[in-house]
Amino acid sequence: MESQHEIIAFVTALPGVVAETASAETGAPEVAWGDTFFFHDPDGDTPADRRMPFATIVTKDYDGFDTASDLNRPGVFRLNIAVGRAAFEELIGGHPSPPADVDYTALDTLLPHPVYAAQSWVAILNPGERTAEPARKLLTGAHARAVRAYQRRTARGGGVQR
Repeated sequence: MESQHEIIAFVTALPGVVAETASAETGAPEVAWGDTFFFHDPDGDTPADRRMPFATIVTKDYDGFDTASDLNRPGVFRLNIAVGRAAFEELIGGHPSPPADVDYTALDTLLPHPVYAAQSWVAILNPGERTAEPARKLLTGAHARAVRAYQRRTARGGGVQR
């Protein structure tokens, strides 16, 4: 099985990636503490309120908002990846609404994100033998999309504002 640490090491080895694990020290809301967010920020100077993650690791349910995966089970976490519309349709099918019969608690299975499927996010609970390699490819693709978006923003003068 891929551990959270292995995923973090893989993603942070990609060029320009900043990983932030939410905590009191980072100023994140308490509900997000322990969750990890991956951003493309090659200079490490984009203000936090201007960064959009291309992938996340979520370690618990967000009561009243995101509970479909039952992440409060011991040892369960969810890798979330922004794959883009075309990849989402190829991987999952219907967009923006995924199939109604999805088991969002299934481990080691590529799923539409239970909350952000309409934004073309997919999810894998505890990537393992079946999904570890596809997850790496999806993470690499999401990173490439984040790089292109960053380059477009900076090319039109919408880069980092201080």
